[in-house]
Amino acid sequence: MDSRKKKNEALKYHAYPKPGKIEVVPTKKYATQRDLSLAYSPGVAEPCLAIEKNPSDAYKYTSKGNLVAVITNGTAVLGLGNIGPLASKPVMEGKGLLFKIFADIDVFDIEVDATDVDKFVETVKAIAPTFGGINLEDIKAPEAFEIERRLKEELDIPVMHDDQHGTAIISAAALKNAIEIAKKDITKIQIVVSGAGAAAVSCTRLYIKLGANPKNIVMLDSKGVIRKDRGTLTTEKAEFATERDIHTLEEAMNDADVFIGLSQPGIVTAAMIKSMAETPIVFALANPIPEIDYNSAVKARKDIIMATGRSDNPNQVNNVLGFPFIFRGALDVRATKINEEMKLAAVHALANLAKHPVPEQVNIVYDEVSLTFGKEYIIPKPFDPRLIYEIPPAVAKAAMDSGVATEPIKDWDKYRDELMERLGTGSKVIRLLHNRAKSNPKKVVFAEADHLDVLKAAQIVYDEGIGTPILLGRKETILGLKREIGFSGDVEIIDPKTDEEVTRKNRFAKSYWKARQRNGIKLLDAQKLMRERNYFAAMMVNEGEADAVITGYSRNYSSVVKPILELIGMKDGVTRVAATNLMLTKRGPIFLSDTTINLDPTAEQLAKISQLTASLAKIFHIKPNIAMLSYSNFGSSDNKNATKIAKAIEYIHKEYPNVVIDGEIQADFALNPEMLKKEFPFSKLVDKKVNVLIFPNLDAANITYKLMKELYDAESIGPIMLGLKKPAHIIQLGASVDEMVNMAAVAVIDAQECEKRKC
Repeated sequence: MDSRKKKNEALKYHAYPKPGKIEVVPTKKYATQRDLSLAYSPGVAEPCLAIEKNPSDAYKYTSKGNLVAVITNGTAVLGLGNIGPLASKPVMEGKGLLFKIFADIDVFDIEVDATDVDKFVETVKAIAPTFGGINLEDIKAPEAFEIERRLKEELDIPVMHDDQHGTAIISAAALKNAIEIAKKDITKIQIVVSGAGAAAVSCTRLYIKLGANPKNIVMLDSKGVIRKDRGTLTTEKAEFATERDIHTLEEAMNDADVFIGLSQPGIVTAAMIKSMAETPIVFALANPIPEIDYNSAVKARKDIIMATGRSDNPNQVNNVLGFPFIFRGALDVRATKINEEMKLAAVHALANLAKHPVPEQVNIVYDEVSLTFGKEYIIPKPFDPRLIYEIPPAVAKAAMDSGVATEPIKDWDKYRDELMERLGTGSKVIRLLHNRAKSNPKKVVFAEADHLDVLKAAQIVYDEGIGTPILLGRKETILGLKREIGFSGDVEIIDPKTDEEVTRKNRFAKSYWKARQRNGIKLLDAQKLMRERNYFAAMMVNEGEADAVITGYSRNYSSVVKPILELIGMKDGVTRVAATNLMLTKRGPIFLSDTTINLDPTAEQLAKISQLTASLAKIFHIKPNIAMLSYSNFGSSDNKNATKIAKAIEYIHKEYPNVVIDGEIQADFALNPEMLKKEFPFSKLVDKKVNVLIFPNLDAANITYKLMKELYDAESIGPIMLGLKKPAHIIQLGASVDEMVNMAAVAVIDAQECEKRKC
């Protein structure tokens, strides 16, 4: 993607469908006059009076306990410098988004027009009662040090300047593990720190807390080595000034064990890396261009342990591994501050997590056979789902042990479960889905690429590396649309109706005719059918010229499914295909089956649909807990529509006793654990979070998923075809661009699984 297109995409992303990236959403009912009288006057007076008597009740009656302020004055924004508070707002909104999606913390971004330390501190103190915590962001040094110090002293809520401590915590965890792998002694290692800003100072202080000897540390700024004989130094620089006869970076790197780069791109040479001690540890953290390129450093020293701030290199030091989870732990015990003990707890928890076996879903996302603790895996990956339930408990416990927690946790198992519940948001599922597809992209045929939205979806699939699109349709139309949207990717365009495709059409027709000649298909019929894009696309998959097909955007489902069933066919042991929609809801991902294929499935077919859906859930690394829905509960009706479900359940319980499935059951009981346990304690679903819903017929399933999508803005991935021999997925008529991109990712993953099965 060229720079102009990237710029336009970024501006469009922030502007549409409405400006900005975060919003305020009501959490209470507001439909009736009674609701409004409780939300505001006169009912609101009661919590006001309660808080006046007992200020800690603010955590009970308001959102304070889960609300963090991301505050800046815009004096050091990313790599953009002092661009001012208003221009910094997109960054602060972005930080708020990360807080929400990684740790379910709500955020107000606040941009303060004040560069004077006293004025800034006074402003933050004045608004602090609103919040449970303060995240300072993008404030230049040395003012950042004084601002944070004063606010920590003068406020009774957690305050952290993430630019300082976030990088310090993540890099310290990585350093701890790197030292262990290198079999070195932290008290003896020689450390070079390039940079003397807020992050560099905080990092170095934390390394000393871990055991590094201050005498073995050399820090450099833009003028060279910070020496005690230099003259005027800030308090922070004076703290790390050396008396050693070292003046330049080249001299400092000679025989050093560790290099920490928090400065400028390209300042470290291969010769400097070669001059370092045995098994050198190099963290080149300047972003987006590090102090030395990863490949250059590894080429210079085979024994190097290397980390950068980039996602395309091993060992990414990324602040998102820290700040959401540190604040989560601090908020959950109502800590009065984030202290050194809590930061060190996060360091040790992160370092230890990297030593544990990595979940398969993380390996898949990062295209690894098996991530294992070692030189190329010294720190957890940002998409590791364990972060939310490993880091916050460690931080919370440290807060309790150090005496700054005002609401200690008593039941740690319950707290862990609550944290895992916070993970269940749709955005995480989509990120994992796309990254898994990117790990091994496949060829995806877009059978209706001469429609603008389909082409836009194919463009995103191409640009993001999700897959390799093959575009079917009128060639001139597609080329015109490509120019219109700036799609410059070199992708294959095929028009099955043109003479240039005669040879391939005849080959496909002959293959199809041989397979179907005893089903009334003549060779001439087959040749005519190959002019139709869906037949042609399906044959591309059958003949190995593509890995998957996406179709259905402009045609009715029934007309599209026919060629797919005729040409692709069903897996061995499958007598009827089915379809499911993965709904990304606030309570987590839920599969709804069968949403498009089977009008009125029998008991046997329902059992098979359940098995197919459960198998798909496992591919998504979701352990299926299945409810078969009805208008009745466990035999309360003898109507045939209820009894067929009971029969399906009886069969599954007998033949597959380890499957977590039950019914027939009403939807509210399936989704309300307390109701279920109270009324039906015998159910296999008691104390389980239901994430698969099997419907008694197509009407119920299709209506439900479309109601959820339209009324509750639940994102839908699907329909996902179940039971086909090879990957083919039929999207809904008029599907959105995002829906098609997500389905393309599903198709790629389907093709990856197909490759494993050698189907």
